[in-house]
Amino acid sequence: QVRLQESGGGSVQTGGSLRLSCAGSLYSTNTACMAWFRQAPGKEREGVAVIHPDGSAYYRPSVQGRFTIARDSADNLVRLQLDNLKPEDTATYYCAAGRFWACATWTSATGYDYWGQGTQVTVSS
Repeated sequence: QVRLQESGGGSVQTGGSLRLSCAGSLYSTNTACMAWFRQAPGKEREGVAVIHPDGSAYYRPSVQGRFTIARDSADNLVRLQLDNLKPEDTATYYCAAGRFWACATWTSATGYDYWGQGTQVTVSS
């Protein structure tokens, strides 16, 4: 059974950093459209970053320059580096995987085939 497993969440103060990882089981993260979404209480799930099969990456404007998505092909992982965190970044972060066409409209959650269970990120002021 295909599984995606996130790790690396936690609690930090404003300006702190975290590194999230998404590990694929029975699924190659190297050739898929891989994305990170987040959802805060009472809000809709929103796309944070995506990495295409060719390695190109895109971000939502509010995290551009602070977050970095990258593949670790050797370990079949996709990582999300979160720097200069702000209280508004507080949310549950989810890893998502889909076929290459999911990247065309990457901020739409409906385009992905598999999801992880989420990892909590809490940023205090």
